[in-house]
Amino acid sequence: MNFDEVMEQLEALGKERTKKIYVSNGAKEPVFGVATGAMKPIAKRIKINQPLAEQLYATGNYDAMYFAGIIADPVHMTADDFNRWIDGAYFYMLSDYVVSVTLAESPIAQSIADEWIASGDELKMSAGWSCYCWTLGNRKDEEFSIPKLTDMLQAVKATIHEAPPRTQASMNNFLTTVGVSFKPLHQQAIETAQSVGPVEIQRDNKKSSIVHAYESILKEVERNRIGFKRKYVRC
Repeated sequence: MNFDEVMEQLEALGKERTKKIYVSNGAKEPVFGVATGAMKPIAKRIKINQPLAEQLYATGNYDAMYFAGIIADPVHMTADDFNRWIDGAYFYMLSDYVVSVTLAESPIAQSIADEWIASGDELKMSAGWSCYCWTLGNRKDEEFSIPKLTDMLQAVKATIHEAPPRTQASMNNFLTTVGVSFKPLHQQAIETAQSVGPVEIQRDNKKSSIVHAYESILKEVERNRIGFKRKYVRC
């Protein structure tokens, strides 16, 4: 399938109800409103196609950008490629669920995520912390530095309450993910989460939400899911 055929297929799959949900979460026109599950048959036909992914991502169409992440080739994407993608990610559903997910399958995932976390930009920081969530939940524990993750836990403890809202959400998810998916620091994550306590996240035009990593970790303990690793990162 070529670019025009994919865009036609995506437009045909769009639903007004789904579009309204995406827009309410921050998506801007152009948006078709395609459910992610509806994209899978097209993705199976195309498989991996980085040139096509680049064309789709460059459209600024939310659905096309999301689909680009599904068919991208992260193993061969460069730092410049990922930085171009994060620059185009104008809200969290792109930064955290397209760009960071794609980055999580790259061999340079941690180095890029570290740069984004240190950037001071809300969505870049959010994507960086989210990338660690995706990788910790998928890769073997041996691929991570315990001292480095320990320092990151301390950074969460020291800064989460003052961080921008989207970054707060991703930092909280990181704390939960370490507690659930990274056994060597399970207990330290619990202690850090207890110290952090509930985090109130302010949201534009919506009620604030309260997240509490300590409670989330305990729920996974009760479900006997400590050490959980997902088989795949992307759909």
